[in-house]
Amino acid sequence: MTFSYKSQNSSFFSVDSHDLSKSANADIRWQLSQSKLLLRITSAALCFAFVVVCLGAFTRLVHAGLGCPDWPGCYGHLTWPDSHHEIAAAEQAFPESPVDTSKTWPEMVHRYAASILGLLILIIAVVSVRVRLKKVDSSHPFWLPLGLLVLVICQALFGMYTVTLKLWPQVVTLHLLGGFATVSLLWLLALRLRTLVYIGRQKTAAKPIENTITSTSKSLQPRSLGFIKSLSWCAVAVVSFQIALGGWTASNYAGFACHDFPTCQNQIIPNMNFSEGFNLTQSIGPNYLGGLLEGPARTAIHVTHRIGAAVTLFIVLALAITLLRNTSLKKSSYFLMTVLTIQLVLGISNVLLAIPLTIALLHNLFGAILLLTVIYVSYQLISINKQTLISKSINN
Repeated sequence: MTFSYKSQNSSFFSVDSHDLSKSANADIRWQLSQSKLLLRITSAALCFAFVVVCLGAFTRLVHAGLGCPDWPGCYGHLTWPDSHHEIAAAEQAFPESPVDTSKTWPEMVHRYAASILGLLILIIAVVSVRVRLKKVDSSHPFWLPLGLLVLVICQALFGMYTVTLKLWPQVVTLHLLGGFATVSLLWLLALRLRTLVYIGRQKTAAKPIENTITSTSKSLQPRSLGFIKSLSWCAVAVVSFQIALGGWTASNYAGFACHDFPTCQNQIIPNMNFSEGFNLTQSIGPNYLGGLLEGPARTAIHVTHRIGAAVTLFIVLALAITLLRNTSLKKSSYFLMTVLTIQLVLGISNVLLAIPLTIALLHNLFGAILLLTVIYVSYQLISINKQTLISKSINN
């Protein structure tokens, strides 16, 4: 079959529908290849982001945040001073900051790891812009990769200010939240790309590929779906706020304020100063290593973090129990309850064992995993509403 057009000079142009079909298939296959490429890079960046978050936690826990007094180098070095001559020259250049090699290397390893992550995110943004300029499919992620690029630039600035402002708690907390936000956005991008790869494979496959979203959507009623979605978004908000409280607790060195559980300082209601503990306008400097707040202020922060943990436990557990009623979401429910239990045990162990390094690192890691789990549940539930659109996209 051909489509013909007669021009004013009576010349004829013919376009074969088979050629149009070949062109459309070529576009679909090109988009699928780009989605697969982006998914691989995003997955690598996500794994690396976990490493960066853990390295940041390690640097903070071994009190190496000011291991290098300058930025982006370390005592003027690309790595860190390690020979006697280099250490002597560094201490002469920075007399107020004696060199401690046990603290210089964690700081610089963290910086270089963060730089590699930034490079991966830059590549993701460039490929995404390239796909958008091709104008094959406007649904391909564009603003999310660009948002990630902006976020990682802000993270670099927070990293600089963490050093230059001598661990000012406001900046340290924002730096920690930026790290968790980076992991979360990479996770969302990976989920979105996985969906696009699925759609592309459906369009090019000879036989239909099983869609796990369909079975979920069939087993949920609209009323129950709306309730679970609201609960899942509430869980995301509560877990995010609890992570922020954890960052504020760590940046003010309030983890050691209570050494017993469930009481604090052997009291149900210890002496606390909330106005000082949560004073976000406190002055900058001179040096916040070890914290500057008085005992009652740190106790207020610690107890608030415990209250936040109780609220998080209630909301996330309610979500997990609700998910159990749906057959296709049971795996997510079991995983959510497992991560929540581990995180709770790690938090209590931190208090009773005076924040040992390994447990504290795992507490940070599972905090990120818990956040990604509730985000994944929310994404699953949102995808149910988009199932009709996905089916239409596959059929077109």
